[in-house]
Amino acid sequence: MTQIRMVITRWAQLFFGNQRARAIDSGRWLKYAGLALLSLVIIGFGLYESGGVGPPKVVGIKVEIGTLKPTVFGIGTVQAKMNYNVGSTQTGKILKLYVDQGDSVKAGQVIGEIDPVDLEQRIISSRAALVSSQHDVEITRAQIQEAESRNQLAKIKTRRYTKLFEGGTISRELLETKENDETVARSALDSAISTFQSAQSKVAKANADYQGQIEQKRNLLLISPVDGIVVSRQAEAGSTVVAGQAVYNIIDPKTLWVHTRIDQTHFSGVALDQPAEIVLRSKKNDVLRGKIVRLELQSDTVTEESFVDVKFSDTPTTVFLGDLAEVTIRLPEVADCLYIPVAAIKRTSGRDGAWVVQNNKAYFRAVTTGVQTTDGNIQIIDGLVKGETVVLYSKSQIAEGMGIRLVSAL
Repeated sequence: MTQIRMVITRWAQLFFGNQRARAIDSGRWLKYAGLALLSLVIIGFGLYESGGVGPPKVVGIKVEIGTLKPTVFGIGTVQAKMNYNVGSTQTGKILKLYVDQGDSVKAGQVIGEIDPVDLEQRIISSRAALVSSQHDVEITRAQIQEAESRNQLAKIKTRRYTKLFEGGTISRELLETKENDETVARSALDSAISTFQSAQSKVAKANADYQGQIEQKRNLLLISPVDGIVVSRQAEAGSTVVAGQAVYNIIDPKTLWVHTRIDQTHFSGVALDQPAEIVLRSKKNDVLRGKIVRLELQSDTVTEESFVDVKFSDTPTTVFLGDLAEVTIRLPEVADCLYIPVAAIKRTSGRDGAWVVQNNKAYFRAVTTGVQTTDGNIQIIDGLVKGETVVLYSKSQIAEGMGIRLVSAL
């Protein structure tokens, strides 16, 4: 009893001070001993309930069977598949611009002009050269007709004089003179034909020069290639632009889509023509419909994301390029499958698995997972059976075979 009393006295000095320690030592130590024991019990019980001592407390959940409606979520930006830069094909100064940013344009519409400088004068000159060469063709054509007539006359005379010579009426010298006249007429005809062909070549060249000038003038016109919307006007009248420099950027609004990033770990099952829901950051209360029209082969190795392009089913009346969008892709339903919350999946030693509760102990079991839903459930293809309890949450680190306290099983 004396030793117990001494222990209680020292304990009282430590926790209550010297004054109460003397009271205990004076004979009231049994009362304080009871209080001390009660305090120890309360403190121990609190530590046990809070998990500070004893096996760690965990929240468990049972493996269920049901139908999952998996979805894949991604973030993207609004872009246009058909995007056109319209500019001059040669260096020049902008003369006029007819449309501005936000304006609608039609295919073939003239939306601007480049100053032609002296092009009009050169067109007039080439046109005059073409007309002149055409006149030369007509002249040479008349010369051919004249030469053909002379040649025919010479042939007739030669045949007639030949008969006269055979009848002994004329001399050979006179016959040879007529034959020579026929040869000269034939040569004149050949020369006229050659001159005509040369004139035709000059017409072709003059026409090519003229058409080239006309095409050059057309190239100085800025023409919309499509029915679309002007996204930007990158130069103003009076500015000098070089060949190939864009003056306008035009998009086809019917080709708007959302260029979407998707985590590669969630990309399995994504395919063409799958339906999707699009929510623009600028219109958070509107859910737009769309579908996947392209799966890009190149992924981002840094962010570990793959890309899909989701086309709007109905093009919104107002939309801004570069607008951020949240895309939810609906995957085919999976019926009668095992599933647990994604939070119950843990990665240990490079393997995905879950901590299975058996006889108040935890055992790690590797699993094969499938599709995932937006409400936090994931398909279990292999590794678990229906009705088993797995650890959903634990404040403490769990080790293989460790004792645990299952406080609830959802």
